[in-house]
Amino acid sequence: MIAEFLGTMILILFGIGVVAQVVAGGPGLGDHDSIAWAWGLGVVLGVYTAARISGAHLNPAVTIALAAFRKFPWKSVVPYIIAQVAGAFVGALLVRWAYNKVLHNADPGLTAKTQTVFSTLPGNGTLPVSLWGGFLDQVIGTAILVFLIFVLTDRLNDPPLSNLTPFIVGLVVVAIGMAWGTNAGYAINPARDFGPRLASYITGYGTAWRDQYNQLYWWVPIAAPIIGGLIGGLIYVTLIGRVLPYLQGTEAPAGRGGEVETPVDAAGGVPTGEQQTGTPRGSRGVIDPTPGGNDPRRPEPGSGFDPGTGRLDPGTRRDPRDPGSGPMDPGAGPNR
Repeated sequence: MIAEFLGTMILILFGIGVVAQVVAGGPGLGDHDSIAWAWGLGVVLGVYTAARISGAHLNPAVTIALAAFRKFPWKSVVPYIIAQVAGAFVGALLVRWAYNKVLHNADPGLTAKTQTVFSTLPGNGTLPVSLWGGFLDQVIGTAILVFLIFVLTDRLNDPPLSNLTPFIVGLVVVAIGMAWGTNAGYAINPARDFGPRLASYITGYGTAWRDQYNQLYWWVPIAAPIIGGLIGGLIYVTLIGRVLPYLQGTEAPAGRGGEVETPVDAAGGVPTGEQQTGTPRGSRGVIDPTPGGNDPRRPEPGSGFDPGTGRLDPGTRRDPRDPGSGPMDPGAGPNR
């Protein structure tokens, strides 16, 4: 779990750090675009930090969606979420400590003016967006995030090669920030919001749990992204994942489209194009469904692959055909 902790902490150090710089640092130190880019780069660097060890979900909404649709073990969901929230909490505390004087100078009362450095508010605390408007925004934004994570990490869907998936997922977060940042600040990640919100509360932000209308808002960036992530995953496996195996000459498992076609092994590495298709470059073979055929779900003898967990035993070589326990599992994470 230390990898999820550190990966999420890296994400928050860049994401919360850039918001603190823009909000409290004064003119000339950034704008909305710099915030979107820094969050996206934080995702890239956080994923590269944790990918080979934990799969780099960095986002409870991604972890839950992977458990629901990609055979990530449910028993690991709670430990992953605890590590993600803890990483976000510690990262936010470091930003709060480093920017303490600047924040007090910009907002001596530590009000909603700078609360948005750490946690989201409907309409970013200034625009006329209701609590439920923020809820809807978070459902849609996280559905987009998880859908595209599944798109980018299904090995039957021509995912990015040469370990570029974290970079492309980071660009997804940049795009969401630029297109979906008005209504609710695009938390799209329960850990990203709750951890820093808690950190801000214990360091002087007494209104951290409420929005500008004095309504309890803290639960919205938790519940809405989880619902959105499940919707995004369901849309992918139903409309895209179920079709892809037919293009390879094999049938989609009933009710679980695309789930066994996860592109990355348990160590988090991205396979080559030949490994993704199981055929030499330049050709597109048909998967042999017969026992002992070239089914990518069948490990070679002695590979140490455990189909129950989707992981390789320690000390064994990487099996490029291991579908893994999650997509990159880059998660995102997303996630932000």
